[in-house]
Amino acid sequence: MSPTRGALVSGAAVTAAAAVVLTVVVWPEGSGSHPSRDAASGNAATAAAPSPSRSYPMSSAPSTIPAVREHTAARGPGWQPGEGSTVVIAKGSQVLADEAQLLAKELKIRYRGAEAPREGDVELALGPKDEGAAESYELTVRDRKVRITGPDESGVFYGTRTLKQSLKADKTLPEGVVNDRPDRPQRGLNLDIARKHYSAGWIEDRIREMADLKLNQLGLHFSDDQAFRIESETHPEVVSDEALTQDEVRRIVGLANRLHIEVVPEIDSPGHLGAVLRAHPDLQLRNTRGVESKGSIDISKPGAAKLIDELLDEYTELFPGKYWHLGADEYQALTVQNPAASYPQLQRAAEQKHGSGATIEDLATGWLNDRAAVVEPKGRTSKAWNDGLFRGTKVKADKNIEIEYWTGKEIGARPPQEYLAEGYKMLNLNDEFLYYVLGEPNEFVYPTGERIYEQWTPLVLRGTEPVAERYSPQILGGRFAVWGDLPNAQTTQQVADGIRMPLVATAQKLWDPRKPELSWAQFQQLAGRTGSAGS
Repeated sequence: MSPTRGALVSGAAVTAAAAVVLTVVVWPEGSGSHPSRDAASGNAATAAAPSPSRSYPMSSAPSTIPAVREHTAARGPGWQPGEGSTVVIAKGSQVLADEAQLLAKELKIRYRGAEAPREGDVELALGPKDEGAAESYELTVRDRKVRITGPDESGVFYGTRTLKQSLKADKTLPEGVVNDRPDRPQRGLNLDIARKHYSAGWIEDRIREMADLKLNQLGLHFSDDQAFRIESETHPEVVSDEALTQDEVRRIVGLANRLHIEVVPEIDSPGHLGAVLRAHPDLQLRNTRGVESKGSIDISKPGAAKLIDELLDEYTELFPGKYWHLGADEYQALTVQNPAASYPQLQRAAEQKHGSGATIEDLATGWLNDRAAVVEPKGRTSKAWNDGLFRGTKVKADKNIEIEYWTGKEIGARPPQEYLAEGYKMLNLNDEFLYYVLGEPNEFVYPTGERIYEQWTPLVLRGTEPVAERYSPQILGGRFAVWGDLPNAQTTQQVADGIRMPLVATAQKLWDPRKPELSWAQFQQLAGRTGSAGS
């Protein structure tokens, strides 16, 4: 693609276009680079025999972020909404009514329902479920009509995002056929709302931006040492003064669902529970001298599991999605020189539960598995941070838990290849590229979109080096993460502005990890034209 792709010759006569089309070369997955699609289109058009009936140049791919993966060019006027344009859905595709009504509202044209398309219209249609991945779509611009089809509502919705961005960038949707799909199934933003409070409206604004970038996952880390930020009916004593109400959460989840974004909630345990433990000091983990272990719950006490499981039961009802994040990272009992000597009650509990020779790591792994056993019967897939799984334990973490890899710097942290070799599926939250930590403590620096765009791919799980290509099927995608370590370092508006281009770059590389065709400067310019860079 090029920064001027999608442009048509202004003033071209509206005549019958020649039937000649050109299929743009699609390079293999994982290839290091590929030539500009615009250049390919131009060369082929030059080689074609001249015809006096041709009035339009060969089209270029739509101007979008993320870039479409395949475009079959054609000659024709393209499409833009006219005075009589409407949005319709194909018969039998009534489930697309929400997507159609949203598009009509965005384009400021009328929605007509399940009616035959007329010249100037956009038609949305569901295709057979077995024709492509759920998030794939085909977008056809021909005869002054647009048809967007896909095997699932999500794919059709992404086709409408392509249409919307192309119109914003170039005032037109180019003639031809787009066949598009994401490289990874999980793509998103992770937001720490525990250490810094964000309003429901602020979160909803991020959801709308994510949807236009074809991102599909919003992680909400709402419990930590500093605060617990969502209203609770079962344990109101743990909730902080500034918190989202459950009605606000339902509104957030409802908007996300309509925009095909999955909300992934997280109650981190057995560490990062300081806010909960202030209301339940009897469950606070203490060493032999009575000193508190920051944020750590004493998992040798039966009341610990009871409290956390009651919260899990409540919030899995509030968040009716596919995933639940169990945390499991940075349990401070395991960061001291001799955990068994400092916390003999944990060592005793480990041996009682898991037999002679069991360690506190085994006890913590059993805790993780037990919490997964609470949420998985409710239809949730469990997630955990990578440093919550340990090397050489008797007790093994459930293989169905998805590992979210963020660091290789923590005590006992293992390289991603170890988890992959054991068969775990993983998500990429590499703190080298994808961690926006407020105040930049602990040698963190605010990540840049340019560095993500030019150096990062889903295979770069730790540091700057990718894992072997053979592990690619196990890497499900990634999320850009915002953490509120020093919450007053930036205002919420500064956070929104600061993460915008890094998130745009992340969206591009999760949709298509191949070497980008545009330079970073061209990509920034395109982000401005499509609206991805903000108003």
